[in-house]
Amino acid sequence: MTFLEAKKLLAAMRNAEKLPFLMCMSGTADQLELYLRAHAARSGLDVQVSFLPFGTLGQHLFSEATGPEVFLLLPWDLAPECDWRSGMSGTLVDVNTILDRAEQVVALLNKRKQACLAYLPAPVPPLCIAMSDNARLATELTALAVRHGATLLASDYFSLSTYFATGSPLAGGALSPVAEVLIDHLLMPQSGHYKVVATDADNTLWAGIVGEDGVEVVSAEPHGRGFRHFVYQGFLLRLKAAGILLTVVSRNDEDMVCAALNAGRMPLKNEDFVAVRAGYGAKSDHVRALAGILNLGTDSIVFIDDNPVELAEVASGVRGVRCQAFPTRDEDLPAFLDRLALLFDRSKVTTEDAERTEMYRRLMASSPPSEGIGVETFLKDLEMVLTLRDRTHDDWQRAHQLINKTNQFNLNGRRMNESQVSAVLAEGGRMFTATLEDRTGSHGEIMACLVDCNGSVQALVMSCRVFQRRVEYAFLIWLLGYWKGPTLTFAYSATARNEPIRNFLADSAFADAGEHWTLDTKAFTTAHAADISLFTIREHLT
Repeated sequence: MTFLEAKKLLAAMRNAEKLPFLMCMSGTADQLELYLRAHAARSGLDVQVSFLPFGTLGQHLFSEATGPEVFLLLPWDLAPECDWRSGMSGTLVDVNTILDRAEQVVALLNKRKQACLAYLPAPVPPLCIAMSDNARLATELTALAVRHGATLLASDYFSLSTYFATGSPLAGGALSPVAEVLIDHLLMPQSGHYKVVATDADNTLWAGIVGEDGVEVVSAEPHGRGFRHFVYQGFLLRLKAAGILLTVVSRNDEDMVCAALNAGRMPLKNEDFVAVRAGYGAKSDHVRALAGILNLGTDSIVFIDDNPVELAEVASGVRGVRCQAFPTRDEDLPAFLDRLALLFDRSKVTTEDAERTEMYRRLMASSPPSEGIGVETFLKDLEMVLTLRDRTHDDWQRAHQLINKTNQFNLNGRRMNESQVSAVLAEGGRMFTATLEDRTGSHGEIMACLVDCNGSVQALVMSCRVFQRRVEYAFLIWLLGYWKGPTLTFAYSATARNEPIRNFLADSAFADAGEHWTLDTKAFTTAHAADISLFTIREHLT
């Protein structure tokens, strides 16, 4: 992003949501604020940046954090002896002593729970007589920062001449890319939040414009102009293998997009995508339509395009979507892929993650009609099989994953670690799951329910991909018949995103009893007897 592009983007911003944060760096920040605000504006936010006074980062670490903070760290923030502006003393230094003090600095940083860290591996002065010690010092400072969660920036973003002249450590050409990384981290939701790639086609998925150049000419091959796109497609295949859904949003006819993908000259094929949205309307409309088709929030989508106008249109027209610019130069590809890897960070990949694309393709082939045949008849024709399992003494990894990543049909939005789940089960609680199959294939494990020993449902979640199937009603009727413990109650809490469960609890059989919700078992079972009849019920109980 150029200076003029940043100014133009900010001038066009209207009524954006405000987000204040503190920018923490030991040097000056000439013009960095402009780029921070411009990159945030692409996500529809008006960041209000405050800066630490020059040279006060060390003292600031002993103060109490009062809000979001972004730290841009350099070697001398961890080890003051490395600061070029301080010069070198005539005293020999001990590497181990310096690294021990650096560990203490990192310990202070770790106490700041709302802090985002980035590390710029600027060169350090040769403080030691042995060159091997100098190399070790630089390497271990970098490793220390990265080990404690800092994002590693490119070393050539540092300019010693600029640092000497103005106190700013950043080269002029580094202001925009550094600001982009810092804003990405500031806005980063929890791991696993983003679930969908919505990628442009022309000059993004492939080099060229398929409507003008033709299917035979556009390229994503490992040579020539298509090399960058070849690498990008390979990366998308890796995301797909980790359970990320791939979609296309393109200003083309759909048959041309699919023909290009199926021509056999690209890593990706049409079947690797769960949806292709092609046409000549606003791309923001296509992105919203994708969210509706997939039963996911728009804030779970990352939109990628090479055209800054399209990126701005989607960012302003679709609330919550994350927009990323596809690089126009090969040199910018590594940083771009690093940003995507961060957005789609996953600690584990399950078998179901690997099969998610196929499950969604089957889901879309079996979605209820909007008109014509009745929904009940349609659902019966799907030949749905609901398999219920008591996972209390079984493998409940997938159930735990569902609880922690499901947002829409989620009883209370609480995230639980494995020890918390284990504690509930050790005290006599139960974990139940449901798996759904139909004539199109298996949709995997789509529901989890954790009940404590007192009959309080602590977690009840369902995958959004089976909305409108009446699974939740059938599951609860089954559970009411199977459960032999204390009367079930529900630990419900409203969140910003769990409207589907609010709609479920709006059933007249539920009642708000203050700390929990109660259920009129007889009324619920009578009202929804037809729902459980839509399924063949199978049980695997321990």
